[in-house]
Amino acid sequence: MARQHTGGPALPLYLSEPGRALADYGMYLAARPFESLLPHGDGHPVLVLPGLLADDTSTRVLRTVLRRLDYRVHGWRCGRNFGPTARAFRGMRDRIDDLHDRYGRPISLIGWSLGGIYARALARRTPDAVRQVITLGSPFRLSSQDQSRAARAYERYAHLHVEHLDLPLERGAAPLPVPATSIYSHFDGIVAWQACLDTPGERAENIAVMASHLGLGHHPAAIWAIADRLAQPEGTWAPFRPPLFLRPAFPRPAAPTPRDLPDAPAA
Repeated sequence: MARQHTGGPALPLYLSEPGRALADYGMYLAARPFESLLPHGDGHPVLVLPGLLADDTSTRVLRTVLRRLDYRVHGWRCGRNFGPTARAFRGMRDRIDDLHDRYGRPISLIGWSLGGIYARALARRTPDAVRQVITLGSPFRLSSQDQSRAARAYERYAHLHVEHLDLPLERGAAPLPVPATSIYSHFDGIVAWQACLDTPGERAENIAVMASHLGLGHHPAAIWAIADRLAQPEGTWAPFRPPLFLRPAFPRPAAPTPRDLPDAPAA
């Protein structure tokens, strides 16, 4: 029997994305007085990659918070993300090389949506230059186009792409060679949350938050999880454990079922 695919987000979730993202930003503003509770880092470089059709403006809030936590934070400087174009691929490779040479330290990569798919690919290609990968609503386990309501927008610019993402993504791929954290939401209105699940392992985990897709970069729970992951000493890694007072903000993460994985056998 042919393998069944998990469909995309429900229409009400999709249509309510802008409003819910605005509400997530309101939550961020309300939580600002508690920013002093966030763990500070060791000053290592962090590169933040935006999602489809977004640019560095979309990640400004997250980058500003991380700078206040003592990281050397950078945007991707490749303009608007139209997919895997020549400009994007050259720009990201050059950015990794430049930051690695400038700081002499591995870089933490944070990728939002499509940016997270890029981040995982970069970690596989240049593992010595990457400290860890954190993805936000990134469907790196996408198995069919109907799992993403952004598929049509992505295909609109396919003629500019120099690399094509074959489905299912990461079929048969080994775990990332660096620590990996996937932050996702059951309330994602753009991509199916099941497509964002990594296989939990010694250095791989999934963290669920209650955010919109467009609000993941500034939702307080996502920011806390990102800060916690970045603050781990270099060369060490332990699964995320939210503090007791924040546990209600982090639903129990879902474990991927065999049907969610890209190389699952047909049912």
